[in-house]
Amino acid sequence: MKIYIDTFGCTFNQADSQIMAGLLTNNDGTLTDSPDDADVIIMNTCYVKHPTEQKVLNNIRKMKKQFPEKKLIITGCMVEIDPTKLEKAAPDASWIGPHKIQSTPSIVESVLEGKIIRSTGYSNESKVCLPKIRSNPLIHIIQICEGCDGACTYCCTRFARGPLQSYPSTMIKKEAEQAISEGCCEIQLTAQDSAAYGKDTGESLPSLMNKIADINGDFRIRVGMMHPKSMLGDVEGIINAFKRDKLYKFLHIPIQSGSNIVLNEMNRCHTVEEFKTIISRFKEEIPEISISTDIIVGYPTEDDEAFSDTIKLINEIKPDLIHISKYMHRPGTTSSNLEEIGYETMKKRSKELTNLKSDISLEKNLELVGTQQHVLITGKGSKGGYVGRTNSYKTVIIESAEIGTFLDVIITGAKSTYLIGVIEQ
Repeated sequence: MKIYIDTFGCTFNQADSQIMAGLLTNNDGTLTDSPDDADVIIMNTCYVKHPTEQKVLNNIRKMKKQFPEKKLIITGCMVEIDPTKLEKAAPDASWIGPHKIQSTPSIVESVLEGKIIRSTGYSNESKVCLPKIRSNPLIHIIQICEGCDGACTYCCTRFARGPLQSYPSTMIKKEAEQAISEGCCEIQLTAQDSAAYGKDTGESLPSLMNKIADINGDFRIRVGMMHPKSMLGDVEGIINAFKRDKLYKFLHIPIQSGSNIVLNEMNRCHTVEEFKTIISRFKEEIPEISISTDIIVGYPTEDDEAFSDTIKLINEIKPDLIHISKYMHRPGTTSSNLEEIGYETMKKRSKELTNLKSDISLEKNLELVGTQQHVLITGKGSKGGYVGRTNSYKTVIIESAEIGTFLDVIITGAKSTYLIGVIEQ
């Protein structure tokens, strides 16, 4: 059986696709690079934002129109979040929910026999130590837990991923050891909320980070997004783990709004002051830390003062990266009962924040021009050259390098989204 897998969304979703690819390959499946060559098309969907929803739906319609004779299987978050819309868009498609991907080989076989299979719902099965086909042979993604223990009013992803389910640290370490023995030089620990790891099992994220850092070898560890509320109980423990040499000095900590009123209405369960304290402690203890945050522009209750508070916060903390989302209602969320703000107001606020984001990112990157950076080369650039990551996970483009090596690089230039470097002679 020949299978084409199309993946949308986050690192966690990419790992799901890599698992499905590994399971299928171990069961006599052949992966193809194009849907033209496939018997079965698997579309792993993301549904976190409205634009992504539209992109996913358009792609489903495109596949059905171009390849009406091919079997279509929809996986990912859309399956659990919006089955009504999925049924309308692809009434003859089979479904695999995010918690059912271990059944992918048997479902594909049944689909090829002409059956329509819809496997959904939650499961306690672990996703660690399953076969994977990596999209980059040097970078290995490990899902450390699935789901979350939050209830943010705007989030529909939690309906797909369910309650927090942490996987055993011994198994996570075993998978990391295997990946490193196979030549991987970057381990990405991913979750909907990495800081929530172990809160349901008695383990902890700092302990897990230290266990992975104890593995022999020259490699780097990237820790995924952490909810501020989940960090509050052990900020110092997380900071100490981040000090380990193998940890990228990169903190992804979403704030979403600079207004305490809006944060409360979002049910974020933390304050702006608590967020700022976390950032301050990281910068004090790890001066080179890169900060990445997320902002939702135009939450229904965000007035001009609340947006002004967000701008003030961003100017104060100056994050290296900002992921900006324009608020739009998502299926089943509490906030979808509120009235959305006007288009022109949304557009104006988004443009102002986007301009600020670019200015700060460029300012932060220009500070590194002339410095020496220890860089891990992870791949080829889409427009030429080679892509590397500094110890603080900043992207560096250099003209020539060997993928998978560590190099000392002099930063000679900077853009808002990347650095330019040359190998130190």
